[in-house]
Amino acid sequence: MDRLDAMKVFVLAVDEGSLAAAGRKLGRSPAAVSRAIAFLEQRVGAELLHRTTRSIKLSEEGERYAAICRRVLMELEEADVIAAGPRAAPRGLLTITAPVVSGEIVLRPILDAFLDVYPTVSAKLLLFDRAVNLVEEGFDIALRIGPLADSAMMALRVGEVRRVVVAAPRYLKQHPRIQEPGDLAKHQTVVMAHLPNSWTFAPQAGSSVPRTVQLTPRLVVNSTSAAVASAVAGRGVVRMYSYQVAEQVARGELEIVLSGDEDPEMPAHLICPQGRLSAPKVRAFTDFAVPRLKKQFALLKKRIGAR
Repeated sequence: MDRLDAMKVFVLAVDEGSLAAAGRKLGRSPAAVSRAIAFLEQRVGAELLHRTTRSIKLSEEGERYAAICRRVLMELEEADVIAAGPRAAPRGLLTITAPVVSGEIVLRPILDAFLDVYPTVSAKLLLFDRAVNLVEEGFDIALRIGPLADSAMMALRVGEVRRVVVAAPRYLKQHPRIQEPGDLAKHQTVVMAHLPNSWTFAPQAGSSVPRTVQLTPRLVVNSTSAAVASAVAGRGVVRMYSYQVAEQVARGELEIVLSGDEDPEMPAHLICPQGRLSAPKVRAFTDFAVPRLKKQFALLKKRIGAR
């Protein structure tokens, strides 16, 4: 059996979550998919997948091997691109990841337009509110909000975002004024479940010590859209990235407070692993997306107003 083909089957089975789904994608029977994975397991001398009748789960050895397989397959694709030269047409599957809200609001419409222009390219867009390892998880491109920690990535800056504190105008009318961050301790707040029950603000003038406010949340949710909707409904104060509430601020449904106490703006980038930018599908997407992302982030920045 061809080892590279078996690696492709293995990675697809992991991505699809079952042998049957991988088989449907490849036009092969589940038994053929199972044989390919068994071939790899025999070669490496370890069980790669824990199988049940309905699902599969990577073993500890399987997690490490899947990351290696992704790197090998990515490097082979890059080798094909180099051999084909600059005239190679964009084609194949483009894999992209982004934070949930920026992916839905900003990136997804641009990706739709890109697919209309490049019919030989297909795409997978997966949205996570966590740091994604592009190489190990097999992504070509990511949209990242905030400072970049990984210097091994190619980065293209596409905009800036703020972290803002907002509340509904009617909530603000019915509660004490919020003049400085410490006032928030006396207010109802809506917070995200994965974040601490405290908000940290830039230091006061003449100080280098950030200001941290401990909160007693009135509502804890694990969905950005739910938090924003609750704030619009007057349930309390919420802290979000500016693009997450730009439309609500522009419509007057939410009002920014403490604008003078905000942290500096954070950058937004498209990033990709070193070498991936030479792939025609990746280069075509970045050339297409970067100017449109810059325009969209600038528009959202305008809608939310000046600091």
